[in-house]
Amino acid sequence: MSDEMKLYVKQWINKAEEDLLVVTQLMKMEYPPKGAVGFHCQQATEKFLKAYLLFHDLDIPKTHNIEYLLEIAKKFNTEFGLINPGNLTDYGVEVRYPGDFLEPNLKELSSFIEIVEEVRRLSLFHIS
Repeated sequence: MSDEMKLYVKQWINKAEEDLLVVTQLMKMEYPPKGAVGFHCQQATEKFLKAYLLFHDLDIPKTHNIEYLLEIAKKFNTEFGLINPGNLTDYGVEVRYPGDFLEPNLKELSSFIEIVEEVRRLSLFHIS
């Protein structure tokens, strides 16, 4: 892998880490903005997966679909196939506009955070 590609993968990881940091900080609030937490969980998961795919020399698809990205990632590591993303994809960019109201409950947020952390663990283990 070229140094330029390594840098590009690292940039995806850094952006994913930023989204995860936002999740962590928002969840410390007395009343966390659940829709925003869901969005940043989706974004972090997507970015970790795309970094993983880039690391494996794949062009990253222009999609926010977590199920699809997991399906591709499991070709390199079957553990990705064990992750159930639930409806995490639904919290991507589509729900960021008025009229597309979707708000997870705290139990869903906990599961989303677990998904992000598992995808992060699997991705970084192989990339590092």
